[in-house]
Amino acid sequence: MRAMVLEQPRSPLYLREVPMPRPGPGQVLIRVEACGVCRTDLHVVDGELTKPNLPLIPGHEIVGRIAGTGPGVAGFPPGRRVGVPWLSHACGSCPYCAKGRENLCDEPLFTGYTFDGGYAEYCLAHTDFVFPLSDSADPVSLAPLLCAGLIGYRSLTLAGDAQTLGLYGFGVAAHILCQIAVWQGRSVLAITRDDDTEAQGFARQLGAVWAGGASEQPPDPLDAAIIFAPVGALVPAALRAVRKGGIVVCGGIHMSDIPGFPYADLWEERVIRSVANLTRADGQAFFPLAEKARVATETTPYPLEQANVALEDLRSGRLQGASVLVP
Repeated sequence: MRAMVLEQPRSPLYLREVPMPRPGPGQVLIRVEACGVCRTDLHVVDGELTKPNLPLIPGHEIVGRIAGTGPGVAGFPPGRRVGVPWLSHACGSCPYCAKGRENLCDEPLFTGYTFDGGYAEYCLAHTDFVFPLSDSADPVSLAPLLCAGLIGYRSLTLAGDAQTLGLYGFGVAAHILCQIAVWQGRSVLAITRDDDTEAQGFARQLGAVWAGGASEQPPDPLDAAIIFAPVGALVPAALRAVRKGGIVVCGGIHMSDIPGFPYADLWEERVIRSVANLTRADGQAFFPLAEKARVATETTPYPLEQANVALEDLRSGRLQGASVLVP
């Protein structure tokens, strides 16, 4: 089969012919219909996430159809459409898994990082972390939901019942989350780079009540802020923007260092918290919610062999919405 392979960090992916994977116990073989290109993929390719299992097939926003099953696997008929997220497998026995916090598992596997992902014609997945998806929906539109959507949803749950919500960085995750938050009746304020008027306009189209640059103070105090941009300097800015008792959620897997800030910015019971990975419960709650809210993803499809182009377009900020590889 064809696959785009990372052989060394900070180098291009190479189109290779690799053996067709064979599913083992508890695994399924998936024919990939679409695979989103996520900012986390950039962190892997650029060496900011430092322990990839090389050589590696990246990609963890996978939509495809069951093409085979391993020994003992039932309930996954051929042709069923499924989705595969970032968290590929959890041990099930560590203290975190025992408490339902499998997103913090001590011995996890991650799709497209420590376990081959979806920049390929076929991939394997562990059945515990495979989600059923709509058979009639466009697979390209579904792909960004498998990470940007799931992590955005988990970030929203950690933001509590915030009615006035600030989204810092209006990329793929924010454009999905904005639609859900607006559907829920929340007021969304979008904060982007100062010169990114296109993203600000896009946010307003999706229902944001205000959109402006990071150097501006939002016009109203925020109940919570979610930071998707991997920029540590936004954390103190968000703390200054939230009201007493407000929550600042860092939604990315990687962020530049957070600069020092006065204790007064944190005082009055403001909270900073991070998001790590996802749980199966997140997926079980999120996908029906996204369908009810009629989330529409903005996507640009690329052929599989143009993965490096898609990554560079994401890196440079040339994209509005998500890039998606189509084998």
